Amino acid sequence: MIVLKKIRKIENYSQKNIIFASLKDLMLMEIMFEKVALEELYTHENTQDREYNRLPKDIVKRYVKVVNYMKAVRRVEDLFLINSLHYEKLKGNLKEVEAVRINKQYRLLFQSLPNDSGIMVTALIFDISKHYE
Repeated sequence: MIVLKKIRKIENYSQKNIIFASLKDLMLMEIMFEKVALEELYTHENTQDREYNRLPKDIVKRYVKVVNYMKAVRRVEDLFLINSLHYEKLKGNLKEVEAVRINKQYRLLFQSLPNDSGIMVTALIFDISKHYE
């Protein structure tokens, strides 16, 4: 909000371009959804998909909150700083998968994808799973 107020006060076109360039440097993590149902769940908090429409409302709200946390960081490694997410890279059959907790029972599974410089800045969300099943 503070940045937007500053942009409104600036009258010179060249100064606006400088601020836009500095905002571009603050690029946040990009979130992609493998399943349409997961994107619907995020945007509308409901879906027609039978797998996800049975989720409790509090889990759906927490899912939206977790995705917003993910959108707010600049790279995947920054998820370590949000202790409530319990970010982890999985092992075994799911060794290329990463997870953050929605709550103690559910977790959000995703794969991180690197940008041109090798920094993990994109997350491909592909499932909500029960943690111990």
